[in-house]
Amino acid sequence: MSTYTVEELVVPATMDDDPERVRAFCDWLAVSDAAEVAVHGLTELSWKPAEYLPMCHEPGSPSRLFVVRDPDGSVVGAGSYDTKTEPGTTNCWLAVGVRPDRQRRGIGTLLADHLEGLARAEGRTQRKTYAVSRQVGPATGPGFVPAPTGSGAVPEDEAGVRFLTGRGWHFGQVNRISRLGLPADASVVRALHERAATAAGPEYRVHTWTDRTPDAWLDGVALLHTRMSTDAPSGDMAEPEDVWTADRVRKSEEQLADGPHAMLTVAVEHVPSTTLAGFSQLKVPHDASRPVMQWDTLVLREHRGHRLGWLLKVVGIETVERDFPGRPSIITFNAEENRPMLDVNEAVGFVGVGSEGIWEQRD
Repeated sequence: MSTYTVEELVVPATMDDDPERVRAFCDWLAVSDAAEVAVHGLTELSWKPAEYLPMCHEPGSPSRLFVVRDPDGSVVGAGSYDTKTEPGTTNCWLAVGVRPDRQRRGIGTLLADHLEGLARAEGRTQRKTYAVSRQVGPATGPGFVPAPTGSGAVPEDEAGVRFLTGRGWHFGQVNRISRLGLPADASVVRALHERAATAAGPEYRVHTWTDRTPDAWLDGVALLHTRMSTDAPSGDMAEPEDVWTADRVRKSEEQLADGPHAMLTVAVEHVPSTTLAGFSQLKVPHDASRPVMQWDTLVLREHRGHRLGWLLKVVGIETVERDFPGRPSIITFNAEENRPMLDVNEAVGFVGVGSEGIWEQRD
């Protein structure tokens, strides 16, 4: 019987770091990606090491990465532990992936035991994870586990569903994975832009920028990031407020700037108060053959009802196509209960291609 061992990696600072560290990181990412692609089949969602590495060094919440090695040293499992380093933090995110040809041999259990034990030892009483799914769009009836939000379900026969259920995790929410092939239908985007701008009226004005946030909007962007932790749909798995400051925004931008991508921000200003009412961010790879990843999108609760989400979405698409032509697609993740955002996605041409279940474990 094979003996497997869990090892924590020293995450390389850059792709030019010690070759052994870089190689181990690349092996970790290859297994993590392979485990997910084996479920949803979406090769576009696989990360390149240089794209993923900067996200592991998010200021205040660096990722800790773990591998499971078999007796010959090959990486057969990949896990991560993400949490804020701030004292008093009680929540975290865990991830477990097993190389497809080594599944059902206890590797996932070994890694999950290790990560859950680490989280408990550090006082993380709320642990969350996601499990990608082949499911596209809503489903009901026999053979599916419904989300308690009332929107979305996952097939009960999927390995991730069985694994998490068996470990006592609570299934809480479904995120739909949607894809927009580029170029989008220009006439559709233009018509939606006109409708959204009319609904918003003169009290709202759109701004766009790439990478560094203008000083005038730093505090507003910090507030929007903070409100992502309280205003975005989370079912019955709400997390503590994650407070962002202007300094944290700057440090995060500086860290992400090390990667082979640009961060496009579309923001909408409430003109009478000169404050930001919402924003949408898109991570655009320098490599034109790679997909654009939709990052955070939020309209503050007090400004909803003016089609600002529609406005942010279509301006983002228009800006990507104008400033970063040639990308094959935009990929986005949205809660199945977030019907307003799914409506605009579907109207502009996004098509569901998969999903992910969000799960929680509490002490």
